[in-house]
Amino acid sequence: VSGCDSTIKLTFHKSKIAVDELFTSLQDIAEARNLMKQFKSVYVPGNHTHQASTYASYKPLLRQVVEEIFNPEKPDPADIEHMSSGLTDLLKTGFSMFMKVSRPHPSDHPLLILFVVGGVTVSEAKMIKDLVPSLKPGTQVIVLSTRLLKPLNIPELLFATDRLHPDLGF
Repeated sequence: VSGCDSTIKLTFHKSKIAVDELFTSLQDIAEARNLMKQFKSVYVPGNHTHQASTYASYKPLLRQVVEEIFNPEKPDPADIEHMSSGLTDLLKTGFSMFMKVSRPHPSDHPLLILFVVGGVTVSEAKMIKDLVPSLKPGTQVIVLSTRLLKPLNIPELLFATDRLHPDLGF
């Protein structure tokens, strides 16, 4: 992380550079999330009223996405796009420009394929497995990802060089 192979060689200047790079990474991640309309934060502020006091909490992004997909009160999720799979869906999407036809909702189908770029942890996959039957029984969810993350992978990804602008080979 700091370019030093031992703590003896670690100076204040090198540690400051490493911490600055960490905060730059966190700011880049926050900026990427600002493009979203709905899923900007995993922080849920607490409520300290006189009668009921709730504490601030963490709500994982994948939980927010799955709850939004299966929320019957929101007909058109803001940050989630349905990919047409057949002629009927294609016609619905095409005619929606000319007539008042509702676009297909991601929860309309009995199978949801959720692909996570960057990785997913075992606990996130289990959370989705436990959450979906309570939101919409009978729906099958397949979780795919670019890699299975371990807790030690998170600091590695935060400190990786240019993780928000990978070399795509163009």
